[in-house]
Amino acid sequence: MFAPGSAVREQLGEVVDWDAFAASWQQLVVDPYMADHGRYRRRRHAVFRALPGGLIERQPHQAHYQTLEYNPLHGGVQRWFEPIADAIAAGSCMQRVLGATNVLFSALSPRVAQWHVEVHQFRIEASDSAAGKPTPEGVHRDGVDWVLVLMIQRSNIAAGTTTIHDLGGAQLGSFTLTAPFDAALVDDHRCFHGVTAVTPIDPTRRAFRDVLVVTFRAENSTPG
Repeated sequence: MFAPGSAVREQLGEVVDWDAFAASWQQLVVDPYMADHGRYRRRRHAVFRALPGGLIERQPHQAHYQTLEYNPLHGGVQRWFEPIADAIAAGSCMQRVLGATNVLFSALSPRVAQWHVEVHQFRIEASDSAAGKPTPEGVHRDGVDWVLVLMIQRSNIAAGTTTIHDLGGAQLGSFTLTAPFDAALVDDHRCFHGVTAVTPIDPTRRAFRDVLVVTFRAENSTPG
């Protein structure tokens, strides 16, 4: 589902540190695990524990892991990314995003007793010699329950269109996150998603797409 930035802003309430939050994407580190040996993806990562609709606690830094079933390109290995800076993780913007998604996803999954939450800062860069691939693994599922993709900023890029597919692979729809706070909300049990490659509009200028990705996976559920 696409959520326009205006609606997301309203749900988040006052965000006092947006400029510092967005600027932190300048500090991301090249992803060293790219199977295609590309250097177009930069990222940082953090893990949180969340109780439905309530407490959210950052956890000790740990690896990001996906099985080959969900990520045939990069799955099957523990991937250790540089951590999200403490000030960004604890800041107003991040906490409001986590709080709002916790309330929403908990309401949609009322039997979940605890969430494992992973947060990824992504920058995808493009140049005149190489497109940037937001989802190099192609159309996929993440192996979680719920996914939020929040647009931070995009500069001098074309495309980057999100596509949504049913479990049989048929495309159900598409949209492009263009403005800050535009968001994609994905039920990972019910559909696949992907993002088309980005290319520079003006090849003489820097071109990049910055997003925050938040995944919620149930750790404990009550019978029902």
